[in-house]
Amino acid sequence: MDTGAQPTPPRRPPMEPLRQQGSGDFTAIITVLFAFIVICSMVLIPSSSPNLKNSLTILHQVPEGHVGVYWLGGALQKTTTTPGFHLKLPLITHYEPVQVTLQTDLVRDIPCGTKGGVMINFDRVEVVNRLNKDSVYETLLNYGVEYDHTWIYDKIHHEINQFCSVHSLQEVYIDMFDQIDETMKDALQADCTRYAPGIEILSVRVTKPRIPESVRRNFEQMEEERTKVLVAVERQRVAEKEAETQKKIAITEAEKNAHVSKIIMEQKLMEKDSSRMQEEISNAMYVAREKSLADAKYYQTMKEAEANKLKLTPEFLELKFIEAIANNSKMFFGNKIPSMVLDQRLLGNYLKDVEGRRNLDT
Repeated sequence: MDTGAQPTPPRRPPMEPLRQQGSGDFTAIITVLFAFIVICSMVLIPSSSPNLKNSLTILHQVPEGHVGVYWLGGALQKTTTTPGFHLKLPLITHYEPVQVTLQTDLVRDIPCGTKGGVMINFDRVEVVNRLNKDSVYETLLNYGVEYDHTWIYDKIHHEINQFCSVHSLQEVYIDMFDQIDETMKDALQADCTRYAPGIEILSVRVTKPRIPESVRRNFEQMEEERTKVLVAVERQRVAEKEAETQKKIAITEAEKNAHVSKIIMEQKLMEKDSSRMQEEISNAMYVAREKSLADAKYYQTMKEAEANKLKLTPEFLELKFIEAIANNSKMFFGNKIPSMVLDQRLLGNYLKDVEGRRNLDT
């Protein structure tokens, strides 16, 4: 063994190449930052302003009665979403919920001047409207999300001033106040139908305008006087109705009495008529009876006359003459008895006359 030789130093393991730690740390930072942004968008952003929230949120909710409308890079999208939870790209896509059910827009403090130059003020005008779901894209494309400012808030100011400018204070405040609601509704709906068909105006409610205090007092006095007149007219009408009622009652009573009198008179006439008819029947019966008796007596007399004609013969007459003389109870005494009884010439002449008459009859 050679002790003079130098020992061989031990080999070191080969050194590993240095890792590029900078790129890995950058990726981790980006990941953490992205996660932080997501957490902020989901937790912190909802409590911030609505516009910032709608721009930065990923998960968003569309309320019931609304549709979700989206702008991609500022361009309005035709696609809308239904109520519920939806996802979108933060910062790139902006979203707004648009109500498609009935909503009431309240317009306050609308000044206007009447035809006579009096300034009045409408405190509240309520407009009940609805945006058609199928017309959301067209309406927002033309007039934006605040479409109701153009066609309701600004338009109601214009229409109220137009109405006041052509009518007097008396008409606006009293005479035509009940027509303002329908007039405003028709005017708003006419322009919406022409320029924004998706907006439907259902009703308009206008409150009583505020007028100057001096004018208001005059109107109150006028109304008080009008009330007095109405009360007087109503009293007169009541008095007329009462008089008319009394008149009707009197007429009814008179008609009832007249009707009763007519019935009584008709009853009496019917009784008289019945009595007359009974009398006529009695008279007719009496006349018929007397006529029958007269006819019978006439018939009897005629028959007796015919029988007597048959009996009137000279022999029968002579017999009757003799019987009449024989039945004479008077006795005459004296120196000379009248010769009439025994004078046959008188009897003969009488018999000749009777025979001549009978011959003439035959």
